[in-house]
Amino acid sequence: MKKCVSHLLYLAPLFIGNFLAATALLILYATFSQAAEGHGGRLNLVTAIEQVAKQNIPAVVHIEVTERKEVDNPFLPFEKDPFFRRYFNLPKKMPKKFKQEIVGLGSGVIIDAKGHILTNNHLVAGASKIQVVMANGQSLSGNSVMLVGTDAKTDLAVIQIAVTDSLSHVTFGDSDKMEVGQWVVAIGHPRGLDQTVTHGIISAKHRRGITDPSGYQDFLQTDAAINPGNSGGPLLNLYGEVIGINTAIASESGGSEGLGFAIPSNMAVHISKELIARGKVERGWVGVSIQDLTPEMMQKLGLISSKGVYIAGVFQDSPADRAGLKKGDLIIAYQGKDIPDAATFRNDVAIALIGQEVKIIVLREGRRQDFLVQVGSQEEQKRILSASLKERFGIAVRTPTAKEIEKYGLESDRGVALVEVAPKGPFAKVGFRVGDLILQVDDDWIDDPEELAAVLASLPSRQKVSLLAIDHKSGKSGYLTVTLP
Repeated sequence: MKKCVSHLLYLAPLFIGNFLAATALLILYATFSQAAEGHGGRLNLVTAIEQVAKQNIPAVVHIEVTERKEVDNPFLPFEKDPFFRRYFNLPKKMPKKFKQEIVGLGSGVIIDAKGHILTNNHLVAGASKIQVVMANGQSLSGNSVMLVGTDAKTDLAVIQIAVTDSLSHVTFGDSDKMEVGQWVVAIGHPRGLDQTVTHGIISAKHRRGITDPSGYQDFLQTDAAINPGNSGGPLLNLYGEVIGINTAIASESGGSEGLGFAIPSNMAVHISKELIARGKVERGWVGVSIQDLTPEMMQKLGLISSKGVYIAGVFQDSPADRAGLKKGDLIIAYQGKDIPDAATFRNDVAIALIGQEVKIIVLREGRRQDFLVQVGSQEEQKRILSASLKERFGIAVRTPTAKEIEKYGLESDRGVALVEVAPKGPFAKVGFRVGDLILQVDDDWIDDPEELAAVLASLPSRQKVSLLAIDHKSGKSGYLTVTLP
């Protein structure tokens, strides 16, 4: 008995210590306050997610789209097989392709009292029918749903519903203030399961090149469970503010594997305002070809930090050229903000107002210099880049027509078609002809003429590039190697 008592006395401090620690942890959890600029009060983490869900579920909608797509005829390989022809009652001559209705599911968020809904471009672009189901079960389609505008480069779109009742809508937060490790909540309709709420943390920031290396991407990464159907739904902080629009998952199985991506709210707010005001996005441009610093470039320039953007070229008569920027300058700051890489600079310039004067700080031959550059328009960009393609490479290009997209099975926002090819130019020498299409330059997919010009302009003379192209006569695709002048 004495031995048992002695053991209990020995273990008592351990039990008491663990009990006190657990109690303290529960008290800390229940009363934990998350400091954030612009927010008052304390967050009770026991009920925080519950409150976020109650506040925002009424503003999250289920979107179902129907799209008529041209697909390959699955019976075509059996066209000459008598057994299959008889068994399936196949016609003598079968079409190579046919139209098929494809149904897609996703989510969206009501962003104002006028019924504007922010969602993903990949969900609604090209849809022949859009149906919106509200949180209260009300269903709208046909003339009650209007596509306001889409932007493929950020994968965002705005639709509008015609309603007379007052609408719950979300509040946006500042995505720049989100930090890795902060808690987030996702709301959406994964696989058609309405009003599903999941939670996780911000796993990383500034993820790029996830879905389209050439897009204006700057994703927030989260481990909150996001599945097909969550696209277009909100990612929220614990104050119930939208800090991202869910858009993609990285999964081999097609389900959640803890790798979800959301478009930051600051980008989403800017794009939605542009789409509502103009139906399209007008992006700023200054006229430089830029690239990230490589170890070799750092050594050549005598740099110890990889932060900054190297100017590989300045387009003649562009805003940058008029301001005095030169090839070889290293951009280190834009509008008072440090610039870590090329994608950040490009995204920041893109959201600037046309005609706005912006301050760019560069290092030139080791000396810091300030420049004021007036942001140019996309029309100016098209004109100058087209002239650059013709002058240096001897080609002129355009976006593919609807007929070409259908004929070659292209995505609607991919590739350019040649309309001029100089007989003695580098492209003619390897076999390019008017009407051929260019889809890719090395690893970069080409979405439009401006992107082709920008990619080629950033490359040095005598460099060999591999181009994925389509022969307009045979319809066959393949790679051609061009040595740049």
